[in-house]
Amino acid sequence: MAQSHITFADLVALLEAIFVRFGTSRQTAAILADNCARCERDGAKSHGIFRMKGYTDSLATGWVDGTAEPVLEDAAAGFLRADAQNGFAQPALALARDLLIEKTRTNGIALLAIRNSHHLSALWPDLEPFAEQGLIALSTVNSFACTVPHGGQSAVFGTNPIAFAAPTRSGEPIVFDMATSSMANGDVQIAASQGRQLPPGSGVDRNGNPTTDPNEILNGGALLPFGDHKGSSISMMIELLSAALTGGNYSFEFDWSGHPGAATPHTGQLIILINAALAGAAPFGVRTEALISEMMSAGVTRFPGQHRFARRKASDAQGIPLTTDELNWLEALAAD
Repeated sequence: MAQSHITFADLVALLEAIFVRFGTSRQTAAILADNCARCERDGAKSHGIFRMKGYTDSLATGWVDGTAEPVLEDAAAGFLRADAQNGFAQPALALARDLLIEKTRTNGIALLAIRNSHHLSALWPDLEPFAEQGLIALSTVNSFACTVPHGGQSAVFGTNPIAFAAPTRSGEPIVFDMATSSMANGDVQIAASQGRQLPPGSGVDRNGNPTTDPNEILNGGALLPFGDHKGSSISMMIELLSAALTGGNYSFEFDWSGHPGAATPHTGQLIILINAALAGAAPFGVRTEALISEMMSAGVTRFPGQHRFARRKASDAQGIPLTTDELNWLEALAAD
């Protein structure tokens, strides 16, 4: 399949034009385009331009408000609330970012609870900038009901990812971002489009029977949590943090049946920041690298985030690889 390369700046501009065409404000378009392009640049295919159809479908159906202006509420010394006003989560985070960092540096810890929001992207782009500023960051977001709790028969949880970012003394931060379901829903969709089977233990069909067929999971079936009861417990925690604590919807609560094609879950996101400079006698970054060194001695050769960082360097040097069909599709979406 013929392949093209596009610079990060050009991809951002192209995606921004698409968002504006589908009804977002220019400010929201710029934030979402940068986020999506970062995922594509870093090789996170299930959260890059693959997600554009979900974005545009949700906007076209009126399910999400692309012109919403989030409202920030200073609830306490270490507690910020943001009402995304049925818009996307990233503009709410952008609005809160400076005050959240200020509270964290002053108080040692602070959190941001985002509600009435839509989140379709990966979480690591939300957190990595905080770790680059020397802060420890943790985030959770729930989704739409597509995962069966351990011991249950029907979907209650979302894929419910959790992400963590920690600074190092020098160089790139440690960043991981993982679904608490067996895999991300986007990976199931990609497997279905490519005609691939999934590993055993990934999900069940509409009758609750184990299946490795991604189409069976997507059409009335559901994913399973990773690690049986362990992943299920973490996913339950994420529902409580991302919905009950933020004031958002649980993954099973919202109804998008009146908006066929909508793909952005109407849920909540929690972000917790810790001031790593307030660590004990040894600087936190030094302690991080002591752990990394010991893991390397044990034979570990790749750490969370390193694959993305390597793809980023290659994309910055050579351009972001897209197939000609992908580029043509994006250009058609952007056309008036």
